[in-house]
Amino acid sequence: MISTSELKKGVVIEAEGQPCNIVEWQHVKIGRGGAIVRMKLRNIRTGAIFDRTYDAGEKFKRLYLDRSTVTYQYQDGDQYHFMDTSTYDDIVLTEQQLGDAKSYLIDNLELDIVRYNDEPISVELPEKLTLRVEYTEPGFKGDTATGGTKPATTETGLVVQVPLFIATGDLIRVNTSTGAYVERV
Repeated sequence: MISTSELKKGVVIEAEGQPCNIVEWQHVKIGRGGAIVRMKLRNIRTGAIFDRTYDAGEKFKRLYLDRSTVTYQYQDGDQYHFMDTSTYDDIVLTEQQLGDAKSYLIDNLELDIVRYNDEPISVELPEKLTLRVEYTEPGFKGDTATGGTKPATTETGLVVQVPLFIATGDLIRVNTSTGAYVERV
């Protein structure tokens, strides 16, 4: 069990019978009444985000998730196929389970799959990922009216704001948590 005083971002708890990840939390002391804790939770199974308010000192069941290394294989409609690198099992996740991670999937990418009670729930991407620029407008010297960036479409379909010197065919490193350009590779 975990108390509201031990909560922090990223902890997985059971709320309303569902496994939920804490996205944000705030401890609030009200004038005459007792303290409360406001939390923004993300249901791990469905990806739905919701707000809840609990009394300070309330206890929650802390959940631990299993992780294993998988390799991305291919997409079939709205289903994405991964291969477990230790057992060679085929693991299928839906577009809804992947969320924004589907914009970073390239063939043979190694990443971690998250499981709850042996049920695959989602994937954890590496912090930074190298992608090829499929298309971007040419940048011209002195064209800095837009702040010196331009949109570039990567091989996965992700659109990233990049500096003007990036050209079609270049390899760029992208931060997977923010979707921002990091550097040219």
